[in-house]
Amino acid sequence: MKAIVCSKYGSPDVLELQEIKKPLPTGNQVLVRVHAASLNYGNVVLLQGKPYLARLAFGLTKPKYSVPGGDMAGTVEAIGENVKLLQVGDEVFGDLSGCGWGSFAEYVTVPENALALKPSNISFEEAAATPMASVTALQGLRDKGKIKSGQKVLIYGASGGVGTFAVQIAKSFGAEVTGVCSTRNLEILRSIGADRIIDYTKEDLFQNEERYDLILGVNGSNSISSYKRILKPNGNFVHVGGSGSQLFQALFLGPFISMVERKKINNLLQRANQKDLNYVKELLETGKIKPIIDKRFKLSEVTEAFEYFQEGHAQGKVVITV
Repeated sequence: MKAIVCSKYGSPDVLELQEIKKPLPTGNQVLVRVHAASLNYGNVVLLQGKPYLARLAFGLTKPKYSVPGGDMAGTVEAIGENVKLLQVGDEVFGDLSGCGWGSFAEYVTVPENALALKPSNISFEEAAATPMASVTALQGLRDKGKIKSGQKVLIYGASGGVGTFAVQIAKSFGAEVTGVCSTRNLEILRSIGADRIIDYTKEDLFQNEERYDLILGVNGSNSISSYKRILKPNGNFVHVGGSGSQLFQALFLGPFISMVERKKINNLLQRANQKDLNYVKELLETGKIKPIIDKRFKLSEVTEAFEYFQEGHAQGKVVITV
């Protein structure tokens, strides 16, 4: 089968399209014929081996997982002897970041508990765009942010993969949602139901009088103290992604701020799980959320896909059609 192979850390140029052995499912695994996959920040970490601390999980000197790719959608082609929930022919989707990666290939073996049945009302590409970003948004808002109906919620970095799902998921909880983006992305946020949109190129978020119950920081380099100023008393800030200095502040200053002030600073480490994936599946089936796809690339164009993704201007998700 054809697969993208990463044999060393580096730039997208180290990725190679190769012929490798087609895997066989054993135990609780299923063999999935991959129809589509998508890119997330975790793919970049796996490619570059940076931050270096990540190499403790991904391999010290070279990638532990030679075939990258987390999110995927496809069709079950064979099943292991202990599989109970899925059968040949099922259309599935899932996040493989917790079970060996490998979705940038024509076939991949996956534990059945990492997958959910693909909603019939969306395409394989839309399904592949969903798992990691949507579950990250869900866990940030619900688990770390303790979101409640009627709250004022701010999503910073609202036009990217996680951000577009976060706006929609927050709306599904009954929140009043403000999204922050640049001018070119205003229409996207309108299309997914943001109640208010702040164009950070024209308006200084931190100078207005609005205060928020919950802030999800998906991107950017703003200081934690800036976010703290626009939080209501007992409000929550959840760091999902952003600059290295922002992550450092969230990790090391956050606990101190949370202890001495009536404001919580949290840092999210997303973890893939089937229960949350099935929760997202219901939102997809009921039309409460929809994936936003920016660009599509072929498997042979993965290098170009990474280069585009790393520019940092993707509107929604970047998808690989296998």
